[in-house]
Amino acid sequence: MTASAFTLRADRALADPQLKLAIDRTTGTARTKRAAAVAAWPEFAAARMLGKDIKDHVIAHLGHYLAEFERNAIASGAKVHWARNAGEACEIVVSICREAGARSVTRAKSMLGEEIGLPHALADAGIERVETDLAEHIIQLAGDPPSHIVWPALHKTREQVGELFRAHHRDPGAMATVEAMVASARRHLRGRFMAADVGISGANFLIADSGAVCTVTNEGNAELTTTPPRVHIVTAGIEKLVPSTAHAMSLLRLLVRSATGAELTQYTTFHRGPKRAGDPDGPDEFHIVLVDNGRTRMLTDGLAEMLRCLRCGACLNHCVVFRQIGGHAYGGTYPGPMGAVLTPVLDGLPQSQDLPRACTLNGQCQEVCPVAIPLPTLLRGWRDRSWREGLEPASVRGFLGAWRFMVLHPALYRLATALALPAMRLFGRGGWIGWMPLAGGWTRHRDLPQPSGRSFMAQTRNRRASS
Repeated sequence: MTASAFTLRADRALADPQLKLAIDRTTGTARTKRAAAVAAWPEFAAARMLGKDIKDHVIAHLGHYLAEFERNAIASGAKVHWARNAGEACEIVVSICREAGARSVTRAKSMLGEEIGLPHALADAGIERVETDLAEHIIQLAGDPPSHIVWPALHKTREQVGELFRAHHRDPGAMATVEAMVASARRHLRGRFMAADVGISGANFLIADSGAVCTVTNEGNAELTTTPPRVHIVTAGIEKLVPSTAHAMSLLRLLVRSATGAELTQYTTFHRGPKRAGDPDGPDEFHIVLVDNGRTRMLTDGLAEMLRCLRCGACLNHCVVFRQIGGHAYGGTYPGPMGAVLTPVLDGLPQSQDLPRACTLNGQCQEVCPVAIPLPTLLRGWRDRSWREGLEPASVRGFLGAWRFMVLHPALYRLATALALPAMRLFGRGGWIGWMPLAGGWTRHRDLPQPSGRSFMAQTRNRRASS
């Protein structure tokens, strides 16, 4: 069996010490801050269940809230567009830009934009795209896709960012500190904000009873993206709906604590329609592109619970696999546990069957999810479907068949265990196994603990006999 693309990407990631350093710096800080924020909020568990109920209610009545949102958004002066898939969404956005005569667009960070391939569509249309989020600016300079849904440049160390800025900024200055790099990026981007013809943003929440769009950011770049240009385009998945502003605020308290460990972001902004008479600023046109792209199919495919996702990134920060290989190894728009569930929807299970298998099913992702998405259960569902549809390699099916036969025959299993334990100890040194035949996938980048003298079942029998 040849190595899959995922295996090759993961192998490269495991061999990159700089990547591990960058991942540890960011996810370690995120886990610490989230834990402190949750501990300081005694009502977190109750708020989590409320958030789950809000999202489940909207998902169960999705058609009603979509119609209500469209009606109220149009009443505010917005133009609402519907896109069944990524191609239609990109066509709509490019068409709006062309009608506006846009030569340059600014874009605030949006994972949906990455999902539908909007950066490539704008480039193919000859429209200059300027990423305004600091991390997105970094990866645009590097030519990289995002590696995390909250910190897209997580895979870059501050030293690597300094090198990028020295190469691309006109006034790189001294890049010894993070503050100096931020100041350089601010100077580099400031003129781009004011020169853009169109601003494109995503949405954290779509407010059904007012037709408003809510965005949360920490840099203020989204406001500069959406306010100065003549045209503002919002691209949003249809699952972003909430019934009212009060419901959005309940979910915001969960989202921000889970994403960054703060109580609120620096900027929480509600956009509602274009500039009105007497308004000092704002766009002349306000467009909202509502994107399905497999979301309604998830309702009928047993994945409705995944539509609760707030895109906080907590499951990534706590995932033992993501923290070893980073986001690019997953090969899709969304990495980590959430990506392992969503990528088969977006790209097809045959192309992404490795992702649900690349999980230990330890359940920590579900424990930290602010809306209690049962990610391990959903991943097991993909594994089951992959098996039923015959997508597993013949070697895997053969190995599992042999394993099943052995565990159904206890005497044979005990014999195999009795032979394996002393054989494994032959390769041990200092309590660890650094190399062993047929175990190269495990020992190439890490050591295995040397097994104890007796199997778990043998130790259990001895304890029972002595008690």
